[in-house]
Amino acid sequence: MKNTVRIERAKHELTQAQLAEKLGVSRQTVHAIESGKYVPSTVLALRMSRLFKVLVEELFLLEEGE
Repeated sequence: MKNTVRIERAKHELTQAQLAEKLGVSRQTVHAIESGKYVPSTVLALRMSRLFKVLVEELFLLEEGE
């Protein structure tokens, strides 16, 4: 699954640590999501969507065959 979390974070001028604090997760979790090593829960994806004011589908994109 691809994601645009890093791009949205940069648009909002947030560090990984700042985003993690706003979401109530660790910086390592944000890093893992951005690098595609971790797929967030539905609740976390919705929190990110609300924070960035974009649709979940704009943050997380299914790749061919998923």
